[in-house]
Amino acid sequence: MEKETTKVRVIFTTSKPGIPTWPYINYDYQKRANEIMGILRENSENIEFSESLISSREDVENILREKNEYDGYLVSMIGGMWTEVAEKIAKIGRPVVLADDLYAGSGGFLRTFSLAKREELPLVGIASSNFQDTIDAVKLFSVIKKMKESKILVIRNSEVDRITSKIKETFGTEVIRMNSQELNSYYEKTNIKEAEKWKDKWIKEALEVVEPTEDEILKSARLYLALKKIMEEKEIDAVTIDCLGLYYSNKLIAYPCLSFFQLNNEGSTGVCEADLDSTITQLMIRYLAERPGYVSDPVIDIASNQIIYAHCVATNRVYGTDGLANPYLIRSHSEDRKGACIQSLMPLGKIVTSIKVNIMEKALSIHQGKTVANVNEDKACRTKLAVELNARKILNNYHFEKFSWHRVTFYGDWREKVINLAHLLGLEVFEEDK
Repeated sequence: MEKETTKVRVIFTTSKPGIPTWPYINYDYQKRANEIMGILRENSENIEFSESLISSREDVENILREKNEYDGYLVSMIGGMWTEVAEKIAKIGRPVVLADDLYAGSGGFLRTFSLAKREELPLVGIASSNFQDTIDAVKLFSVIKKMKESKILVIRNSEVDRITSKIKETFGTEVIRMNSQELNSYYEKTNIKEAEKWKDKWIKEALEVVEPTEDEILKSARLYLALKKIMEEKEIDAVTIDCLGLYYSNKLIAYPCLSFFQLNNEGSTGVCEADLDSTITQLMIRYLAERPGYVSDPVIDIASNQIIYAHCVATNRVYGTDGLANPYLIRSHSEDRKGACIQSLMPLGKIVTSIKVNIMEKALSIHQGKTVANVNEDKACRTKLAVELNARKILNNYHFEKFSWHRVTFYGDWREKVINLAHLLGLEVFEEDK
């Protein structure tokens, strides 16, 4: 569904005229503030800015009394060594980007940033001569805003109350549950002719259909149409299904692997196994990176210094809806050799970032590597993307007790932006390759 405009409060720290301080006495703070606002507005779509220059305790108190609900605060330290302004805003309890305008507010910036780290405040510090770093940090407010406006559908026959309340508390995201009987009722109402079109499209675009029959692929197409209908009716942004449990117990007519393949390709979010940790991860990075993730069961091989990310659901548009499509095969689901799924042959020689959120413990894991092979091995899940990295380091740092087995892999170097986003959300970060 369409998201609302992100509202950002910009506060410039200054000194009163006649005071000798950085950057220098009688500096033209208004001119510098105007320059910064011009750059911000030119480079930030769908963000509404409201700015003030402040230099006194009274100014700070006026800011704190404001009733407007902002999605985030940018404190731009363009001068003055007095730090009470920044410190009070840092403690306001909402996400804050603290930016040093070099050689102007550096002392106050370092003091306030040290305070924020010590007190674990939701704050990101930017000390950079490249203003794009500040722009990138401010754009994270839009990711947080979109998460608050989003809905996740989890399809399973048991309750998920405890984790859904924690999702609402941390991300503002609403989770609604549907059982398999409700899903199957939507499936039965699908248009067979429309499903035939999707079946034919998937077969035509595949390199090969290896095991599944056309009837099995048609079932997958009908399930895709059922999910699309539910998502449109209930304004759902992401869906995850207890696919293994429901299919093995004959309560799911088809595996959702092809449904999730298509949803992820078209810019939506579909995630396996009713895994809400991975669903939050993939939805969050979709808003950040505008590309889908690949949920997998990692296999570590210290002999080749690789992780092989294996699963039966995979996108073939790793760079997003407008990116190039990579080849894929239509296969049976690996464990039981039934149904239909995707074996995606993903791009090689590329940096990827693998992430996982632990909702209950407010934590995030992250590691990176370079894609080197699409492994063709009959054992385990169909898609197997091999990534070269420090395998032994990750083996030693693998927090299974916190993050379980799944990791969600995204093409591109997203480490810094993801870690900054985690800080704004109050998530503890575990860099598994450090």
